[in-house]
Amino acid sequence: MKLSAACVVAVDVGSVRTGSFAWAAVDMPGHTLTAHGDDPAGAAGALSAALTDGASAVLALEAPMSVPVPGDWKLLGKGRTGEGNRAWSASAGAGALATGLAQGAWLLAEIARALPGLAATTQVSRWRGAADGGGAPLLLVEAFVSGEGKPVPTALGPHAADAEAAARAVAERLAGEDGTDGTDMTCAPQRAFSLLAAQAHWAGLAVAGDELALDVLVVRARPAG
Repeated sequence: MKLSAACVVAVDVGSVRTGSFAWAAVDMPGHTLTAHGDDPAGAAGALSAALTDGASAVLALEAPMSVPVPGDWKLLGKGRTGEGNRAWSASAGAGALATGLAQGAWLLAEIARALPGLAATTQVSRWRGAADGGGAPLLLVEAFVSGEGKPVPTALGPHAADAEAAARAVAERLAGEDGTDGTDMTCAPQRAFSLLAAQAHWAGLAVAGDELALDVLVVRARPAG
C-alpha cells in the first residue's frame, strides 16, 4: 500500500434534514477535488471505495473530536490549548460535537460494514505504518474551519465550500505543505478523551485501546493565499 496515494474526505457536520451537511473528497498528492455531496452515504461510499481499491484514506470531521478531562473538577469545560476564544464546550462547539458524534458513528459503522476487520487510527504515525504492512489504512482526524480560514462560498453552497477547505487543509498538513508541523490544538496538559477512537470502537473498526486517551490531529484551515 502506498500512502502517497490517498483519499481525504472531510465532512462539514450539520443538520441533514435542513441541508447543512456536506462532504468533499480530495486526492493526495494532487489535492484535486474528486467528489462532493450533501448525503452521508456518499461520504461513506467514497471512503469505502478508496480503501477497497488499496489506497489509504482519511476522514476529517469538522467538530470537536477530543476533549480534555482534567484531574481538577474546577477545570471541567476549559478550552483546549490552541482554541483561543472558541472553546469546544461553548454553544457552537458543543452543538457540533453532539451532531458530529452521531454522524461520525454512522459513517464509521457504514465503512465497517463494507470492509469487515478494517483497522482505523487517530495517530498519523500508525497510519503511515500501513505502507509497510502494519498500521491502519484509515486515519481519523478533526478539522476546524472558521474565522479567517472560511472560504468564499462556491456555487455548491457554503457548507460544501467548508468541506472542501477542510479536506484541502488536511491533505496539505499530511503532505507537509502548509509549513505547520503537528496539530493545531491539544488537550494537554489535561488527559484527552478521544471521541474519534470511541466512535471507531463502537462502529466495529479495529482501533488500539490506548487511542481512547490520546490526542487527535486537529487541522485548522487557514486563509487562502
